[in-house]
Amino acid sequence: MGKREELALNRPWFCPICGGEMKPLYAGIYECKKCKKQEYDDFGKVRAYIEEHGKQPAMILAQETGVAVQTIEMFLRTGRLEIPEGSEIYISCERCGCDIRYGRFCSDCMKILSGDMKKAFFNEAVGEKPKVSSSKKTNGKMYTIDWIEKRKN
Repeated sequence: MGKREELALNRPWFCPICGGEMKPLYAGIYECKKCKKQEYDDFGKVRAYIEEHGKQPAMILAQETGVAVQTIEMFLRTGRLEIPEGSEIYISCERCGCDIRYGRFCSDCMKILSGDMKKAFFNEAVGEKPKVSSSKKTNGKMYTIDWIEKRKN
């Protein structure tokens, strides 16, 4: 997570009791190095509320924790939260618009997008399987890709 996201999550930097530096413990919880007081960032607030009260709609989470709905949606988009099965409301795939529980894309669109990415990048460590069966072997000479392309034309 970068600095921008940390600032956007209202990370506690200093203890409200003694002014000591807050160190991250885990999952949105921070502890003062001096007095050991624990504080939460936005994710920690949402997580603690869900653990105490169970599954809740984003609007209720926002009202009860003071965390913006846009921040809760960012947690869903990054996979830090998920909408439970059978919910009345889901988020939408950014490509096709179908309902998804978390993330940015549905699995079908991710397959398409990852295929497009594979086509966009060439990795010299990955070789291509021969299209010609082993019974139709060439004479064993190596060629440059340019020569093969010229031969096709």
